[in-house]
Amino acid sequence: MPIDLTDRQQNDLHRAMLDYLHSAGYHKTFEQFKEECAQADYEPDAGSKTKDLLVKKWMSVIRLQKKIVDLESRLAQALQDSANVVANPASLNQRSNPDWLPAVTPPKLVLTGHRANVNAVTFHPLYSVLVSASDDSTMKVWDWDTGELERTVQGHTRRVSDCEYDSKGKFLVSGSHDLFIKLWDVDNEYKNIATFRGHDHSISTVRFLPGDDRIVSASRDQTVRIWEVATTHCIRVLKPHEDWIRTAIPSLDGRLLVTSCMDHTARVIETANGNLKAEFRGHDNVVENAIFAPRNAVPTISELTGLKTEATPTTSSTEDASVSFVVTASRDQKIKIWDARTGQCLHTMVGHDGWVHGLVFHPNGRYLLSAADDGSIRIWEIKTGRCIRKVDTGERFMSSLAWGRQTVGGGAAGAAKDGQSEGPRRVNVIATGCWDYTVKIWKP
Repeated sequence: MPIDLTDRQQNDLHRAMLDYLHSAGYHKTFEQFKEECAQADYEPDAGSKTKDLLVKKWMSVIRLQKKIVDLESRLAQALQDSANVVANPASLNQRSNPDWLPAVTPPKLVLTGHRANVNAVTFHPLYSVLVSASDDSTMKVWDWDTGELERTVQGHTRRVSDCEYDSKGKFLVSGSHDLFIKLWDVDNEYKNIATFRGHDHSISTVRFLPGDDRIVSASRDQTVRIWEVATTHCIRVLKPHEDWIRTAIPSLDGRLLVTSCMDHTARVIETANGNLKAEFRGHDNVVENAIFAPRNAVPTISELTGLKTEATPTTSSTEDASVSFVVTASRDQKIKIWDARTGQCLHTMVGHDGWVHGLVFHPNGRYLLSAADDGSIRIWEIKTGRCIRKVDTGERFMSSLAWGRQTVGGGAAGAAKDGQSEGPRRVNVIATGCWDYTVKIWKP
């Protein structure tokens, strides 16, 4: 027995050990140890202070070990961030730092007010404004810089599944399980100015097509529909799948759509006629999300896939680099990168422990961020395909992830080429929609 224990401490320890042996059913050992430690008068007592003491202490040690590991991880990340600031003083302006990544710390703001799950979040392209869509049939408009709730937008009668601002921030479009798509006038206190009718089942996603004169929607009725904003008419019905279509996201030029579906596949189709351009098969469960990789991510994806295959896509003057690759997220807990022309799976990112919902590329094109039902945002370095950072959100279920659209600094894009000035950069802010009825904000 260690000499630094007092007689009373030794006695308590012996009794705690005897209590554990008795409760665990080690009766022979219990009797033998009772004799060896001179505790002949000991009898198990449910009201004793040593009752389950050994188990409680052991569990406390495990919890402390986990906390120590977490704190060590956060400290290492903080030291790395500090070293980066010392090496690059310009990065002190983190709001527009092109290489900023969210730290492994709690969110800067938690926006509360919804009465049910938050399904989608979207940023205004010009101002520090964010809209969230919820199962409570409402949307809420927030100032993401201050956390202030600016207004509640009402009009749908069931779950609001998705929403998005147009490129100028003049209008907001929303889709709901009430089968309606609605258009809201931002400058007129978010007045509902149009309703689009035609889907036969719940609407999954809604997006403006480039030019803002058309809207594309995906639905559980197994269709993708194209709508004319000016007339509210459905001008095209596409049927790329025979199951619930989870998302339909347009390419940068609007010529193509990438869809994800309950049938475990994703597909690229032509917006004009629905012709199939590529099909992506390989997930073992529902594909929750699918997005095109932006132009500036193509070099890093090519670097990654060059290690795995010689058949990486090449970009010609007639083929836009922004439709070279597609990234998908699935309920099988995996993220996959695909050749958008051949349908070949080029790389699989494994790390999440729950359904993966949210996908967004870092504005610099070197990282991919994902949000899943394991309560984490993971940051993947594209050129290596490895997860370099895990941000715990404090809520297990996350439905959406978005990066701010507002730009800061500089003049026209490309102004930095002369080395004298920098072009505009997207502001550094990230939002997640969560099932604990909140929106969480990370920013510098």
